[in-house]
Amino acid sequence: MIHTGPADVQSHGRLRSSGSPVRVVFLAPTFPPEMIQYTRGLAEVGAEVYGVADTPREALPKELRRHLHDYLQVPRIMDEPDVIDRVTAWMRGKHVDRALANWEPLMILAAGLRERWGLPGMSVDDVRGFRDKEIMKERVRAAGLRVPRSKRVRTPKEILAAAEEIGFPLILKPIAGAGSADTYRVSDRTELASTMALMRHVAEASCEEFIEGEEFTYDTVSIGGKPAYENVAAYLPKPIEARSHEWISPVIITVRDMHQERLRPGIELGRQVLKALRMGDGFTHMEWFLTPRGEAVFGEIGCRPAGAHLVDQMNYTSDIDLFREWARVACWRSFEAPTARHYNVGIIFKRAMGQGRISRIEGLGNWKREAGRWLVEDKLFRPGTPRRNWKNTLLSDGHLLVRHPDWSEAHRLSFSAAMGVRLYAE
Repeated sequence: MIHTGPADVQSHGRLRSSGSPVRVVFLAPTFPPEMIQYTRGLAEVGAEVYGVADTPREALPKELRRHLHDYLQVPRIMDEPDVIDRVTAWMRGKHVDRALANWEPLMILAAGLRERWGLPGMSVDDVRGFRDKEIMKERVRAAGLRVPRSKRVRTPKEILAAAEEIGFPLILKPIAGAGSADTYRVSDRTELASTMALMRHVAEASCEEFIEGEEFTYDTVSIGGKPAYENVAAYLPKPIEARSHEWISPVIITVRDMHQERLRPGIELGRQVLKALRMGDGFTHMEWFLTPRGEAVFGEIGCRPAGAHLVDQMNYTSDIDLFREWARVACWRSFEAPTARHYNVGIIFKRAMGQGRISRIEGLGNWKREAGRWLVEDKLFRPGTPRRNWKNTLLSDGHLLVRHPDWSEAHRLSFSAAMGVRLYAE
């Protein structure tokens, strides 16, 4: 059987003083692609990593294989009961210390493995509070925090009733979605009818009050629900606007100065949300709104890292490696990197004009000369590369990444790229 239990765990999260490595089952080490970095982090802090996914073993990237101790291919990674049974059989007779995932759809599966094996970490019920948007808002609201009015809806009749109660404008989004996929701002009954047609494939949705204001993130690496590292980033424009217009180049900028007064309500809100939702150890990614009156309003939160290279931005902000620090927290409940913030870091996602393959890029050379040493990444698609469907991914056709200690200059350089660099496809 799998060897687990209180006798295997010492105080302060130190595991198995016998000197053997921490044994970690890590779900989906291949997808999304940044999971390779989390796998590396685990290996670098002394974990023996057992990867589980539905990717064929022979298709595992070379840079991932050297960080894995062993690997199990399952038929369907989303089939939770089957995966739990298969992984339990695979690990039988071995001591397992941690069961982890950093991809949103697998957070509950990882919690199910922990409960099956009696491992430390967040329970299925804890994780459900970060996964189900209505349970999430109910728990945050119960803590006395400002949350948009909302209703769980499954049928057109329920959507119409919720819209009548909440009023327009409103937001319709999946109950367990990630990012802003299948998320719509609805202004009136006519738009509601067309939006319901677009969301027929969504079994369960959240119909909620639209909050006017700026949108920010609140990101943490937490130990026992207390942030060891905190981050705030500004969405420019709000994600729902960026998803509505193809010509927009979405910009996200991490904020160097976390002590400015205007951000204080959002940071305080975020810390209280972690407590209300019984956060344990690991990454969190929260979105919140700052209204014109200066009120912080909760948006949503996941107990996993942000996607779309935001962790890379945080690394550039503080000159640290949060992939490794997350692993240290997950294995040892210890965070060792410095938390000082040196830069505002802007990422600019570009969308090619036209269809087909990238044919040319304009303005890039001039912008790179303008950015100079503050440019840290150029990952734009080059000519010949098929362009992506901008509606399916924020990553679009690549990105530019710039940093600067002064907010106004980081902002200026980011929007100079957003407006001045153009990709074309044909």
